[in-house]
Amino acid sequence: MNILDLKTRSAVVTGAAGAIGKAIAKRLLDSGAAVCLWDINEEAVKQSCAELTESGPVEWAVVDICDPLAVSVGLARVIENVGRIDILVNNAGVSGAQVPLEEYDLSEWRRVIESNLTGAFVCSQAVIGAMRAGGYGRIVNVASVAGKEGSPRLSAYSAAKAGMIAMTKSLGKELAMSPVLVNCVTPGPTRSRMTAETPKEQLALMLSKAPMQRMMEPHEVAAMVAWLCTEECSYTTGAVHDLSGGRSSY
Repeated sequence: MNILDLKTRSAVVTGAAGAIGKAIAKRLLDSGAAVCLWDINEEAVKQSCAELTESGPVEWAVVDICDPLAVSVGLARVIENVGRIDILVNNAGVSGAQVPLEEYDLSEWRRVIESNLTGAFVCSQAVIGAMRAGGYGRIVNVASVAGKEGSPRLSAYSAAKAGMIAMTKSLGKELAMSPVLVNCVTPGPTRSRMTAETPKEQLALMLSKAPMQRMMEPHEVAAMVAWLCTEECSYTTGAVHDLSGGRSSY
């Protein structure tokens, strides 16, 4: 593992109870950051925190990322405990129902958009002021290759991730003259609960599109995310970093 320097940095990782979120948190901890794990599932996030304790200064909180008040309270706690917020990784999200669009339930559509896109908006909006005041900020959005290409039977998820990509580009431009950089990654199928719940036929179709012909591991997502959080990432903002095993050419 390449050693990155995130000493003195404070990070929040949303959706940290899942495989990708936990891997990102571990990589940030291994690089010297203090990390707060946010998730809606109390038991799962507590377990993730317990598993990461030996890696560095880590704490957890149950936060509904779609609720501005809950996010504000969670952020205030981080700043009170650590003194600053430097890094936000918007990783939380759900894949939602896997059905044709004409059969998609409106309430499920709204749930998927809220969890993936609105939550990232609420969290990003909350941290910008503190990051700007602290003189350093890195916001990394975990989108998906589905947001680039659109995945059949995953219209809400694809739309939400496409929105996250566009929001990254907009916010990156808005903050380009500030110390806050905004980027996103677009993973292909990654070994996680989400892919475990994907029908085998659909997963096989997804994997067949990648020239590398394999599923990505969570630590591979974490490696790119961690670099985007460092000072070495200094002239990249509003950018989309592909992690699809060669599937996407842009």
